[in-house]
Amino acid sequence: MAARATLLVTLAAAVAGTLAGRRRVRGASARAVLGQARLRRNAEVARLGARVGGRYAAGTARKVFASAERRVALDRERELRTAADVAETLGQMKGALMKLGQMASYLDEGLPEPLRAALAQLQHEAPPMAPELAAQVIEAELGGPPEAVFLEWDPVPIAAASIGQVHRARWWDPERQEDRAVAVKVQYPGVADAIEADLANADLLGAILAQAFRGLDPGPLVGELRARIIEELDYEREARDQRRFAAFYAGHPTIHVPQVVDACSTRRVLTTDLVGGAPWSDLVTWDQKERDAAAETIYRFVFRSLYTLHSFNGDPHPGNYRFHGDGRVTFLDFGLVKHFTPHEMAVFQRMITHAVIDTDWSAFRAEVEQAGLLRAGAPVSTEAVGSYFEVFYESVRTRDEHTWTPDYASAAVRQVWDRSSPIAPYATVPPAFVIIQRINMGLYAILGQLRARGNFRAIAEELWPMVQAPPSTRLGAAEAAWLAART
Repeated sequence: MAARATLLVTLAAAVAGTLAGRRRVRGASARAVLGQARLRRNAEVARLGARVGGRYAAGTARKVFASAERRVALDRERELRTAADVAETLGQMKGALMKLGQMASYLDEGLPEPLRAALAQLQHEAPPMAPELAAQVIEAELGGPPEAVFLEWDPVPIAAASIGQVHRARWWDPERQEDRAVAVKVQYPGVADAIEADLANADLLGAILAQAFRGLDPGPLVGELRARIIEELDYEREARDQRRFAAFYAGHPTIHVPQVVDACSTRRVLTTDLVGGAPWSDLVTWDQKERDAAAETIYRFVFRSLYTLHSFNGDPHPGNYRFHGDGRVTFLDFGLVKHFTPHEMAVFQRMITHAVIDTDWSAFRAEVEQAGLLRAGAPVSTEAVGSYFEVFYESVRTRDEHTWTPDYASAAVRQVWDRSSPIAPYATVPPAFVIIQRINMGLYAILGQLRARGNFRAIAEELWPMVQAPPSTRLGAAEAAWLAART
């Protein structure tokens, strides 16, 4: 436990430092403020690491003369205290470090359960900012205190995440002449500087990634992640993306995206229709039929968005969904959206064609070399290339029913960073694939936690533009009817 927790803390300092890289700060005073913020946050991470290590050393000493039963109790006590400490520290720090904790809670099946459970709270139960601070942001952005802008305002947030928190409110819509229940996302004051401080360690992260993934050129990867995380601070951009997704999925039988309230949205405040529904913690207690239906809708949303909108909603974690039964899902948070070019889409489709439809690994190798995923002429066999990449296509390689498991999700994550693979010295992640990998890993983890079952090859063939197969499920038939009505 201590080794894994310490690793998480160490990577928090380094990996968080890569998610956005280093921005130029104008003026000596601004650089000084940023430098101080960076030192404070790095010091906090260092103190956390010291506490974890000290706790492990003390526990080891206490176990020397303890009975076997007492040793188990001491290990359990240390695990719980460490888990709570890590989750509380990352939650209080907000920004990129908290995002790392959110990701770890559902991506890394190897984490001890107490740490996973504690970090999972960051998906929707992070420590909120003081009500007075939220009110100050509302007044600065919307021209008045919350009680003046909204008919009703709940100062207690219904969700708190890494960049902002969400409040329930009621707003009078003058155009519709009606009272609307809304969700108001308020950005934490100073979170941009906090993220800048976290992400100023790009060189350190690049060096660590290059060691773990020997063929990796960290520059493009870090640059891509930096661009996406900085975009996430701009709620006006998020509003544009959410409007686009909401317009496309309007009337869809199982996919719902809340409408944006433009009059109450700015760069640091985003207001949308308030949506009910069950959270992830409820869904995992529902019967398998309901979990399978929700999983299919999430799968369809991811790949319908990719192949039709050429866009990914790039932050698939359990806190961003609300579930309504019978496969109906509301999708929240469009702060991290990646848009792809026609050329990039053509590459993705050819890779699937060669790896799954034709099973032509020689053609697949040529494609990934041209795409920059594998160094051209690498001294490895084409069979080894196929073995390395086929894990990512396992769910769609056959037409049999596939059951997603946490172990498979973890295996896919580990495959990316497997230093023992003969492919590792020659493989890298080009910018176009950074968010693709983020989505895939997140999706695999979510479906694995649901232990989702289904013929995902048949579902995928409905969504792949190069196949466009007829509906294979009840939800597929409903989606096909919706598509037909749109034309």
